[in-house]
Amino acid sequence: MRQNVTVSDTVRYISNNALPTQQETLGQVVVEILRAGQNLNRKALCSRLIHRLEQASGPEEEQQLHLLIGMLFGPQTS
Repeated sequence: MRQNVTVSDTVRYISNNALPTQQETLGQVVVEILRAGQNLNRKALCSRLIHRLEQASGPEEEQQLHLLIGMLFGPQTS
């Protein structure tokens, strides 16, 4: 059985179900912080990521946010 699926249906499905990449998520958070007139620092990033974690819509998003938060506290090299 063959279904008629249009390109716009496929694009709509992907855009509604695909998570942004880690870089995109971090970029969105940075923009939010800067537009709010706040200083961009580790504390502000962590706060925004935790807020997003509390609002996460699924386990994949939660995992991605946990990874980003972990990156803020990962090993630092000098």
